[in-house]
Order: sequence, then structure tokens, then C-alpha cells
Amino acid sequence: MEPIRITAVSAGLGRPSSTRLLADRLAQATRRHLEGGERPVETRVVELRDLATDIAHNLVTGFPGPALAEAVEAVTGADGLIAVTPVFTASYSGLFKSFFDVIDNTALHGKPVLMAATGGTPRHSLVIEHAMRPMFAYLRAVTVPTAVYAASEDWGGVDERVGELSARIERAGQELAELAGARPRPAERAAAAGTDDVNDATGGSGQTETVVPFARHLAALGLD
Repeated sequence: MEPIRITAVSAGLGRPSSTRLLADRLAQATRRHLEGGERPVETRVVELRDLATDIAHNLVTGFPGPALAEAVEAVTGADGLIAVTPVFTASYSGLFKSFFDVIDNTALHGKPVLMAATGGTPRHSLVIEHAMRPMFAYLRAVTVPTAVYAASEDWGGVDERVGELSARIERAGQELAELAGARPRPAERAAAAGTDDVNDATGGSGQTETVVPFARHLAALGLD
């Protein structure tokens, strides 16, 4: 049976990285809400830090290296995507944006995406709404309602702030799990795509539409 695949993309640069930590916790929360269903669950984290050189080469040459190609396949083939970036200059990082620039802009159509970001101060929390959500809207992904922003104080501050972060992680993970678990299996999506292609060609009637050559249209107008 085909597993439900959840892929998390972490654009953190350091080791250890709070961005990677947030990606891990979101992936774990999503997995918890998916386990117990009919299909097994697979989770994976893609570290963009390790792919920085390959991403730059791809932007220049147009061809991905083996490691980058495999990471892109893990993202585009996932049933649900978690995208986490650190905040740089009041926006997502250049590495984060560059990775999604090398992915075909039709590859994420209809894919459920959970957005998250990390930063040093709560003042940057709106980066998800003014930068990340418009980008994924352009890619026609389906973003979950709850986004997660974690400032430095959310990790080691007062118990109330730590508890609020945990609650947001659980809520966002549940929302992604519901969307990812409801997606058709890969074979069903391929069959549905084939049906759509036929409907587009036949106008939805199941019958082949007659195409009249342009020259015949001109002849019917009597233009000599």
C-alpha cells in the first residue's frame, strides 16, 4: 500500500538550527495525526544547507545535480509539504526562495503546504503572511490555515510562550494531516489527470470534437 509521504524543507544554515528543530517538530506532529490510518506514513526532512552549491549551479546551468534532483523529487512527490525558513531582512531567506525557484512552477499545484518560519524577535512574525503565503499562492499550492512562527523566546522563554508554540505546532500538524490524508493515492491522481485531459479534448462530452481547418473557414467567408 502506498504510504502517505510528508516532506519537510528546512532552510536553516546553522547546526544546530532552530529552523531544523521546528521542521522536525512539525513533521512529528503531522505524523502523529496520520498514524493509525489505513496507509503507513513516511516523513523526511530536506536540509537546503547541504544543497546550496547544487542550487546555485542549477540556477546558472538549468540542470540539477543528483542530490538536488532527489530532493526536488521528494518535495514534488510528497502528499504534504512543510516549508520552514529563517527570517532574513524581513523576508524568507535567499536559499529558501532559490530552492523553490528551481522547482517547476506547476509541480506544487494542489499540494497541501504548512508554512513556518523562525526569527530572533516576534516582530517578524508577519513574514509568513506577506512573503511566504503569496509565493505558495502563486505556485497554486493549498496552504493550511495555521502557520507557525517561532521567535527565540518561544523556545526557552516562560512556560506560557513555550506552551503556545506547542499548541500551534499541534494545530498546524493536524490541519496538514487532514489535507494530506484526504489526497487521492498517486495512481488515482494519475487516472484523474488522464480523465481531465480527455474531457479537455472532448469538451466534457466524451466525444471527439470536430476541428474545422482554418482554410475552410476563410473559404466559407468568400474572401478571394
